[in-house]
Amino acid sequence: MDAVFIQSLCIAALKTGTPLLLIALGELICEKSGVLNLGQEGMMLMGAMAGFAGALYTGNLAAGLIVAMLAGMAMALLFGVLTLTLNTNQVATGLALTIFGTGLSAFLGGGLVGSTIEGFKAIPIPLLSDIPFIGPLLFNQDIMVYMSFVIVALAWWVLHKTRAGLVIRAVGESPHSANALGIKVIGVRYAVTLFGGAMAGLAGAYMSLAYTPMWMENMTAGRGWIALALVVFASWRIGYLMLGAYLFGFTSIMHLMMQGLGVDISSNLLAMIPYLATILVMVALSSNEIRQKLATPMSLGKPFDPKRH
Repeated sequence: MDAVFIQSLCIAALKTGTPLLLIALGELICEKSGVLNLGQEGMMLMGAMAGFAGALYTGNLAAGLIVAMLAGMAMALLFGVLTLTLNTNQVATGLALTIFGTGLSAFLGGGLVGSTIEGFKAIPIPLLSDIPFIGPLLFNQDIMVYMSFVIVALAWWVLHKTRAGLVIRAVGESPHSANALGIKVIGVRYAVTLFGGAMAGLAGAYMSLAYTPMWMENMTAGRGWIALALVVFASWRIGYLMLGAYLFGFTSIMHLMMQGLGVDISSNLLAMIPYLATILVMVALSSNEIRQKLATPMSLGKPFDPKRH
């Protein structure tokens, strides 16, 4: 493999990993506050459909991004009302949200299938994009890839260097203690749930406005589920999450690479690689039960009712 091929492979892995990074980051922040939302796939699909529709009907890609984030937040708000206000089971509600989002996006987006738009294009940064190998990889990307870098840096800073981040982590570790200190636990969890929905919508918009500028049913192809595994893989650490997203992005395009190298294996088997990698990672992580318990937020998935405490 020559340098050009390796560079193209890395660029493809970065692009493929970007939607995983965005949606997994939103879920990581949610889980840090104790909220387990398994509805990522449904929210991402709604974001992809709404973002494409918004861009198609307004002729403005920025409007598409806003609509996608609002669609994700609307789905997240529904989840929040059910789990945070009505105290329904978070796991069951998240699964129902995925089913609901998958069906609703297919229904509302039925008339959009076959429509096309001009999606986000690469924007080379002067001078930096001319750096050998690194330049085209990091500094000749579309605006959403650049946005993902900024969002990740801001999320890390907020989570680890600000009072807001301390509050989020406190709510996730001991909501009863946080409530005793005057922190509005439910309010905090609503806020991060909406943030998670916005990130899922943004990830969906990347799929339909940048990665493949079109809409089709189930176009996220299980990325919401991979993102959930990715959060666990990263042990709820943003740095590891970023690395894992691009690693999973690489596994997602390995089948194209192997076909390009002439490997005589069924394309269907090669397409299974990212999902097989997800299973193997989860099995490996489950083998170290003590480490996993130490990394997991203490109140993850547990309901909290301030009236009972």
